[in-house]
Amino acid sequence: MAKVKPFKGIRPPREMVTEVASRPYDVLNSEEARAEAEGNPKSLYHIIKPEIDFPAGTDEHDPCVYERARQNFDAFQTNGWLVQDKKDHYYIYAQTMDGRTQYGFVVAANVDDYMSGRIKKHELTRRDKEEDRMKHVRVNNANVEPVFFAFPDNPVLEEIIKKVTATPAEYDFTAPDGFGHHFWVIDDDDTIAAITEAFAQMPSLYIADGHHRSAAAALVGHEKALANPNHRGDEEYNYFLAVAFPASHLRIIDYNRVVRDLNGLSPAEFLERLEKSFVVEDKGTEIYHPEALHTFALYLEGRWYKLIARPGTYNDDDPIGVLDVTISSDYILRDIIGITDLRSDKRIDFVGGIRGLEELKRRVDSGEMAFALALYPVSMKQLMDIADSGNIMPPKTTWFEPKLRSGLVVHSLE
Repeated sequence: MAKVKPFKGIRPPREMVTEVASRPYDVLNSEEARAEAEGNPKSLYHIIKPEIDFPAGTDEHDPCVYERARQNFDAFQTNGWLVQDKKDHYYIYAQTMDGRTQYGFVVAANVDDYMSGRIKKHELTRRDKEEDRMKHVRVNNANVEPVFFAFPDNPVLEEIIKKVTATPAEYDFTAPDGFGHHFWVIDDDDTIAAITEAFAQMPSLYIADGHHRSAAAALVGHEKALANPNHRGDEEYNYFLAVAFPASHLRIIDYNRVVRDLNGLSPAEFLERLEKSFVVEDKGTEIYHPEALHTFALYLEGRWYKLIARPGTYNDDDPIGVLDVTISSDYILRDIIGITDLRSDKRIDFVGGIRGLEELKRRVDSGEMAFALALYPVSMKQLMDIADSGNIMPPKTTWFEPKLRSGLVVHSLE
């Protein structure tokens, strides 16, 4: 059963939260972080992207950069920009985008649950990215940024969300990207106990976003357990920082593809080859959005095409074989274009749906790319079915928005 606990969060005073809070480390590059943090010594980027404190071009994986993260984390606490709560709390963190709000519980999730597979993943991780985040957790002895979990809807937890969020929020602000962020501290001992018990009834939690952070946090906790001859299992390092949302609150948006060439084919030959596996319908010059599973939008030479996958290209009884990302990877990218490894092939790039299909059009019209492919988004049910079956999704399948804001609360491993 899923094991979570409350913890003594380290977080900014209310009047400083907008100065401290930042986007996650992995959604922007060093130069973008340097620009966003300019003139703001309180920005969390000084901890999560500390290369911004060095000359431009400094290797972000240099040991001195990790050491600066630790120095900055210490300084934030000394300066009172991050302050540890006196008692263990759960927290509720809500995000508002396009008029809808999703509510999640900020918890300390259990390392053993990750190691044993009770915390389920749907993506492969890369060891180099894991190692980078492990160094960051080790040097700070803290989970500075949360991971993003989902859980099956739970009526007890929904009632707690309603009750807690009827009270004034501790933090309530709109970030520069226009998304709202709202944060409550749960102080009532009975409510805290009810949250722990409700999670304990769940057979699994699901990683929605942040697979590398999850792996890094769990592996460092596991390292600490192995290194401690007096390990008991209740030490703080046995837990890591997560925000867990009811599945029905979350919306996965599309994750689209742009490809540099047609593998030697003319546009007419490419369309002809597509006819074998898809019904191809010319939609003209107006942007076309796929409206259902197994339909795709293709942008080629200034025109949009609707592609409908023919029967036999997908298997509704196979959690991976039913995915549109599988259909497009197999019958377009592999069979026609010759792209077999989505992770490493330089002929393909991926565009999160938050940027809109206009971005796909722009990259093709500029001549940078030969065509674009827009996919219908995966559902939370599909994600959870895949995780339950022990399968792994193809790369670049899911895009969650809004991203969790970093810096609202930090979890110390001490």
